[in-house]
Amino acid sequence: MKPPRVTLSILDASEPLRKRAPTVDKDGKAVTDFMVIFPGLRKQPQIQIQRTTREIHRILGCFSDTVVFAELNLPLNLLWVSTKPINGKRFEITEAIRSSIPSARLVSHL
Repeated sequence: MKPPRVTLSILDASEPLRKRAPTVDKDGKAVTDFMVIFPGLRKQPQIQIQRTTREIHRILGCFSDTVVFAELNLPLNLLWVSTKPINGKRFEITEAIRSSIPSARLVSHL
């Protein structure tokens, strides 16, 4: 069975993130946000960047019941994730990313 699809944006958006990232989920409940940094990712060969983004997408797909929005800002080596506010989920997601991509670091959670 395929995991549900989660859209991971890797585009250089023209609007500020605060205007693109949702503040509520589809039920109108506030979301929680966190950031993960991938030191040096943008300097990696293109094939490594593609592998990393596919792996991030795969992992976030496993949490599609929780993840509301995700955007990878490659120039900043930064992944922004908005989730439903389920206690401990952001750490579970971060640890899943870190177990697969050891260089990943949780920057902040709100």
